[in-house]
Amino acid sequence: MKDSEFGERAYRYRSHFRKKMIFIPFLVLAGLALVSYIVMLLWNALMPVIFHLGIITFWQAAGLLILAKILFGFGKGGHRGGAPWMRHRMERFKHMSPEEQDRFREQWRERCGKWDRYHSHHGWDQPADNAAKPAEEASKPTE
Repeated sequence: MKDSEFGERAYRYRSHFRKKMIFIPFLVLAGLALVSYIVMLLWNALMPVIFHLGIITFWQAAGLLILAKILFGFGKGGHRGGAPWMRHRMERFKHMSPEEQDRFREQWRERCGKWDRYHSHHGWDQPADNAAKPAEEASKPTE
């Protein structure tokens, strides 16, 4: 095979590949349209009946889909659950010592004062069976 034959074949391959690349944006748009249509159908079939919400249009479904993807991630392989910006915090929490975990919980209790006011009787790792304790203490007469 001569150099000129190889160069000619490579040129034909590149031009053929470029022609295929033109269709990629159209495929992406078609996929987005299909998924948006499915979201619209599911929303209009379920949400008005269950939660008494209004129906949505195709463009609202597309916007809702894009918003959900921005907030919850784009489905990168290997990562499970949760928003992308929270993953590193949860990984950090798993590797903390019990003292560091308690300190972390206390900081969040301070930040979430409203939540803490109603749920301070629950430990983060305890079930809700101990809910009767504060009610018994609150019924005692004060001096």
